Amino acid sequence: MRIDLHTHSNVSDGTEPPAGVIISAAAAGLDVIALTDHDSTDGWALAAAAAKEHGVTFVPGMEISCRTEQGISVHLLSYLHDPSHPGLLEEITKSKDARLTRAERMVTLLSEDYPLTWDDVIHHVAPGATVGRPHIADALVAAGVVADRSEAFTSILTSHSRYFVQHYAPEPAIAVELVRAAGGVPVFAHPVASARGRIVGERTYREMIDAGLLGLEIEHRDNPEEGRSLLRTMASEHGLLITGSSDYHGAGKPNRLGENLTSPDVLARIEELGTGTRVVRP
Repeated sequence: MRIDLHTHSNVSDGTEPPAGVIISAAAAGLDVIALTDHDSTDGWALAAAAAKEHGVTFVPGMEISCRTEQGISVHLLSYLHDPSHPGLLEEITKSKDARLTRAERMVTLLSEDYPLTWDDVIHHVAPGATVGRPHIADALVAAGVVADRSEAFTSILTSHSRYFVQHYAPEPAIAVELVRAAGGVPVFAHPVASARGRIVGERTYREMIDAGLLGLEIEHRDNPEEGRSLLRTMASEHGLLITGSSDYHGAGKPNRLGENLTSPDVLARIEELGTGTRVVRP
């Protein structure tokens, strides 16, 4: 059984609609796919319907953007949580609103040096989607400023750029607590992806585990092998689930569906632990 538990649609920063992600998953020979859009569950219904039609099992999920006190970005995957849980919904709504304000400010700064307007960015945002840096990157590509998203993120949109603006995000341990309260299964996404920026130390792992963290996304292209070894040891010591996935974004990233996979035993355990919603089978 081929299981990929981390993908994005154009509800957040992917390039395919939710149904399109499912169709691509079926074409890639996947049996199980999770949709984990940033701070949003708006794609669940469309993905579930497409999954039934195309014979793919669908795992409802979400990726929550967090930040430590030291300003280090942490991404938390949540599986099978209740999307209407008041505490979690309030927190992700706050994050989405902050993303919009941040994006507007970044575009204002960028427009001082590049041929870019807010309308240019909105053109690349699907209706109801969360506006983010990837959409600004797409607008820069369309304007001929950069060749692709990757170039935009390694140059103009890097966190060290003068155009970068910080936005609100919950502390990781608080996000873990909210996911558990919503009946979800929290998994730390690509924890040692050092090429993306600073990574957290032992204190943050301890706080997240004490708050109820249930898994680590270890098999991911952005986790270097030496880091994966340390994560496997941590997972063994603390009884954490080990997941693997693609972090697929359609044409937005080079990541390919199914390039890393999760075992059926881990999926079964996620189903046992998740009480907020259910896996959808064809």
